[in-house]
Amino acid sequence: MPGIHETRELPYSCKQMFDLVADVGRYSEFLPWIVATRVRSETEAEMVADMVVGFKAIRESFTSRVEKDRPQFLRVHYIDGPLRDLDNTWAFDPLPSGGCRIRFSVDFTFKNRVFERLAGQYFDRAFRRMVAAFEARANELYGKSNSSAQIVA
Repeated sequence: MPGIHETRELPYSCKQMFDLVADVGRYSEFLPWIVATRVRSETEAEMVADMVVGFKAIRESFTSRVEKDRPQFLRVHYIDGPLRDLDNTWAFDPLPSGGCRIRFSVDFTFKNRVFERLAGQYFDRAFRRMVAAFEARANELYGKSNSSAQIVA
């Protein structure tokens, strides 16, 4: 299963970043390729959501279950859609400076091996663009800080 892992240090609190990532209903406002989202159910500990991803004439929808442990982590489990498997995790660790370290990982498997090889070439770039969109959204919601974000790994 191909995977991508990234760590960033941001000047925002774990609570702020958790709330931003957990706000799935607003993803279409700032994430590239997210056409629509729908939260089917949500409690303090879990959410089930549908997401429509699109690029040009291609549209695919999928459903995920999100485990939540505020403000430490979100773990996303793939339920249904065009992939064979998709799991991702967001972990938020407080920093002595008052900001947080974000550890993000995503692992995925396409149902079609040929498509997996083709898409895998672009997935890393798309993933990094989406991570940057979360960072830009944090700047928009919480204000820019004098300290810039750092990519740690």
